[in-house]
Amino acid sequence: MPATTYAVSGMSCGHCKTTLTRVIGELDGVRGVEVDLGSGRVTVTSAGEPDDAALAEAVDEAGYELTGRV
Repeated sequence: MPATTYAVSGMSCGHCKTTLTRVIGELDGVRGVEVDLGSGRVTVTSAGEPDDAALAEAVDEAGYELTGRV
């Protein structure tokens, strides 16, 4: 399963990590989510090529900003 890492701004605490893990994990095809607050990165493991637009929308709706792939 491919893993894709994204830069996400606005994360600062455990609540942020929990929220992003939940909202990204609910997307179709997502098998795992790892949030690294220190680096501002989120790694998504998926069944296939991730849908960047859907991921960005979910992150934005949660109150954060996906700034692109790393």
